[in-house]
Amino acid sequence: MGKELDFYGNIHHPDIRMLHDMDEVVYDKDWLSSQDNIELYYMYRDLSKDQSDHKIIIDNRLRYDITIIPPAMLGDEYVKTAGHYHPPVPGHQVSYAELYQVLEGEATYLLQKAEGDRVVDVIVCKAKAGDLVLVPPDYGHITINASDRTLKMANWVCRDFSSLYEPIRKLFGGAYYLLTSGFVKNPDYPQVPEIRYVRATDYPEAGLFCGKDMYGMVNDIGNLRFLTSPQDYPDIFKKMILSK
Repeated sequence: MGKELDFYGNIHHPDIRMLHDMDEVVYDKDWLSSQDNIELYYMYRDLSKDQSDHKIIIDNRLRYDITIIPPAMLGDEYVKTAGHYHPPVPGHQVSYAELYQVLEGEATYLLQKAEGDRVVDVIVCKAKAGDLVLVPPDYGHITINASDRTLKMANWVCRDFSSLYEPIRKLFGGAYYLLTSGFVKNPDYPQVPEIRYVRATDYPEAGLFCGKDMYGMVNDIGNLRFLTSPQDYPDIFKKMILSK
């Protein structure tokens, strides 16, 4: 696979996540200690079809990205992203949200909500090409490619903040690791609730439907305001958390 991404005729080069960028969060430390610093996945940020679209996206405080994760094993663990949380919206008690869509392959999204030092909720959503997965405020998230195919996914997110990697790094990964034998709890967490499984779902109230390319939201970008002002849209996030 070439590292360049052709997005509507525009060629983009990635930020590359290397294996040893992930040293703290990889489960199999014995395997890790013997490995070279290989490339794991590729992040293409702030994409747009043309300058007109880019202005619309910036004016609405948003960013559209694509991430490509080839299949790989990290010892006994499936390849994954480093994982991060989002900071709170200034002046509010909730953090920013994020919207993902699988473009190719299959993804397993691990979402976890922390209150202080405790994780109080863990959600897993398995998604196929076309599916939408909404990360609600206050949930850290990790994307796992547990398939034998390359995962290509897109996200819409507010452009006003930097993601917080340290809360997951300091506990050596997410609340669970996904191994070939299934999910196992991370023993470095003082308390880990059981996993709740939810399905990818449509959000018709925002004009978002699984199977419909969400980049097209640039033409109805006001419908994505729940990403920049999540405090005003509690119902859309409740729908994701409660979907079964």
